[in-house]
Amino acid sequence: GPPDGGWGWMIVAGCFLVTICTRAVTRCISIFFVEFQAYFGQDYARTAWIHSIVDCATMLCAPLGSLISNHVSCQVGIMLGGLLASAGLILSSFATSLEHLYLSLGVLTGLGFALCYSPAIAMVGKYFNKRKALAYGIAMSGSGIGTFILAPVVQLLIEQFSWRGALLILGGFVLNLCVCGALMRPIALKEDRKTAPEFLEQDYVPKAQKRDLKRMSVCSPLIKAWSHECLCYCSWKEYDFLLMPGFMVLAVSVLFMAYGCSPLFVYLVPYALSVGVSHHQAAFLMSILGVIDIIGNITFGWLTDRRCLKKHRRFCYLFAVGMDGLCCLFLPILQNFPLLVPFSFTFGYFDGAYVTLIPVVTADVVGTSSLSSALGVVYFLHAIPYLVSPPVAGWLVDTTGSYTASFLLCGFSMIFSSMLLCFARLAKKIKRTHLWSLTSDTGTKQHIWTNGAIAYSVTAELDQKDVEFLAADTNSYSHR
Repeated sequence: GPPDGGWGWMIVAGCFLVTICTRAVTRCISIFFVEFQAYFGQDYARTAWIHSIVDCATMLCAPLGSLISNHVSCQVGIMLGGLLASAGLILSSFATSLEHLYLSLGVLTGLGFALCYSPAIAMVGKYFNKRKALAYGIAMSGSGIGTFILAPVVQLLIEQFSWRGALLILGGFVLNLCVCGALMRPIALKEDRKTAPEFLEQDYVPKAQKRDLKRMSVCSPLIKAWSHECLCYCSWKEYDFLLMPGFMVLAVSVLFMAYGCSPLFVYLVPYALSVGVSHHQAAFLMSILGVIDIIGNITFGWLTDRRCLKKHRRFCYLFAVGMDGLCCLFLPILQNFPLLVPFSFTFGYFDGAYVTLIPVVTADVVGTSSLSSALGVVYFLHAIPYLVSPPVAGWLVDTTGSYTASFLLCGFSMIFSSMLLCFARLAKKIKRTHLWSLTSDTGTKQHIWTNGAIAYSVTAELDQKDVEFLAADTNSYSHR
């Protein structure tokens, strides 16, 4: 099983740096928003496409990141991503039009971030089991810490060196992703090897290759020797979780959640400026959001690793998403700096909380062996809402002349995402209760709990340790 420590903490440090260089830098692009608008003389909707394309490209290409890390290596993927992201930011500093920025800052930097983001996050899941949520909390807090430090720094860089100089310096900073890539030492887990023997039984693998394949995992880096059918089988094994009902519900809820959370990071600074807050206070609101984001990451990560909350991690996730939705609904009535500060506190905290729980909830649904591919798909699903929501919000601002409609739409979208998961959970509980009553009538309840394999399939929410505990101590569980 996962070592739950040792080099794992270096992986957490690497992932922490990756989230600073990807998510925090993306958030800080919103500080350039007013500069780009003034320099190129364009409206809200057209300028918002820059932030949208970065976010969209990062999430859209997430499966590509998973693919490279699964078939070549995580280290190569992240280093390549760092070089691309840095090149994108450096080229952006020479931009002469918004279209130039769409390509360099949007597509190229976004693609670079994609190659780094999901592989780094999946690596943490491979090194941790018992302390998984805490490890993710620390790793994902890079987004908040990075925003806290980078928001005022970027504001200062823009004042000192103009937006071109600031982008050039960020381009150099993002090269740190290559260092992070070097830290990502691969690890072989039992569950990764489990599929290899059954795979080797297949008729279409020649005997001469079987000896070589026994030394490799199913999705090994060198795939030259494999036949076409072999590759197809391998790809199907990687993505068979797509047909799981639990994953389908999670996927739909992620679409609505991503639609709701994206515009706020683009429009918080412009909204604050529109209600009479100064430039430095507006950047400070982004910093508060970042700091509290960290507290949300780490405290929620630590809390949901406790035995009492471990089984309710999905409920904690949907509660955090719902609370962020409520915050967005209240935002239009907060018209000055003292009122916007508590908003930044609350929204930042719950944003940090659910961001930490996305990989944990995904791992609970699909298992550790499919985590890299599943995270690639989950982040891929963020892409369409991330692309569409800021320009839609910008269009609403241009049309209505206020931010109210945009923020209400975001709030309702996140609340719907939370409600959807809640109803799915209730439906599952009712179904399980029904199955339980059927098995107790036929007297097979004892058999189900003592057979570990069946127990695992019946209680998909519980991790392997809980299953072993159930199998060992049937009576104590049925009393609870």
